[in-house]
Amino acid sequence: MSVKYIPVQWNPNKYVYDAVMLAAVAAFLWFFMFVSPDLLAHDRPITGQIRTARAFGACAFFMLTVILCIGPLARLDARFLPLLYNRRHFGVMAFFIALTHAYAILGWYFSFTPIETYEALLSTNTSFDRVRGFPFEILGLFALLCLGVLALTSHDFWMKFLTPPIWKALHFLIYAAYAAVIGHVALGVLQDGHATGLTVAFGLSGALVIALHLAAVMKDRRAGDPAASIAQDGWEVACHADQVEEGFGKVAVLSTGERVAVFRQEGKLSAISNACSHQNGPLGEGRIIDCLVTCPWHGFQYNVTNGRSPEPFTETVPTYDLRIDGAKVLIRSEPNPPGTYVEPVAATPANKDTV
Repeated sequence: MSVKYIPVQWNPNKYVYDAVMLAAVAAFLWFFMFVSPDLLAHDRPITGQIRTARAFGACAFFMLTVILCIGPLARLDARFLPLLYNRRHFGVMAFFIALTHAYAILGWYFSFTPIETYEALLSTNTSFDRVRGFPFEILGLFALLCLGVLALTSHDFWMKFLTPPIWKALHFLIYAAYAAVIGHVALGVLQDGHATGLTVAFGLSGALVIALHLAAVMKDRRAGDPAASIAQDGWEVACHADQVEEGFGKVAVLSTGERVAVFRQEGKLSAISNACSHQNGPLGEGRIIDCLVTCPWHGFQYNVTNGRSPEPFTETVPTYDLRIDGAKVLIRSEPNPPGTYVEPVAATPANKDTV
């Protein structure tokens, strides 16, 4: 963390993450191009150049599938959280793999065109009025542009410049890119020949993404409707006191939609916003050391009693008022200004059967 903006520093976890990712990409490309060259099973043999281009295209698709699976998997099981923390590296790599695919396609299919390459790409096929023969290249180009925007704005500068809400909304383009890639593949290579293996693989990939997102939504709903926990005078039930472990936090979703992290420190409870001021990282997943919770994403720290970073750092997050009602921890839904001290409340031992 820093007194002023500096790029995010690398750490051993990032190096391991990227090394595993690069090794997996290399293994996929090698397997696709050399171990199973008959996977596409076309009526007529295809050249090595086409197979290479499609290897990079398939790799980009499966990388996007993994990227979209990481989020719901982390919500379903906390053991997947380490994959979430550096997911942006995965996205940037997926863009470069997709860009390589596009470069190979342009270099092979449009090498001998008498008109300019990109003009040929956009004008050769204009059959927008039918499914079979639809210019699927347009969908691939749209997906590539989306991935390019996400890769170019992945740096911390854009988070600061655009503000976290706008930055996060912009990065929902990943879903539009994935949908476009599915259309690109379905209207392209899967219509050419009898690519049974790829058809099954692409179909299962799309189904997996949908299934995991639905499972995560169902889990959140089973956790309870936040609006149903509203008490009187703006107080809501956040959790039970015995659900908050010493030195850790419990994330509660308020009726306003805000996520609040309730921490236990030396037998007392405090609550701050779950969103780190750096990149909206999940503070509730961090651990408390000397009254400071460390954001698991990039190491920013905050005092859980006042939401302030230790000097000389100046980052702050909102705090919340708490009170105990038997087994339940009540939280005032209206946040205090960032950096406001709130006296911790004693967490009396609670019976899980108490209501």
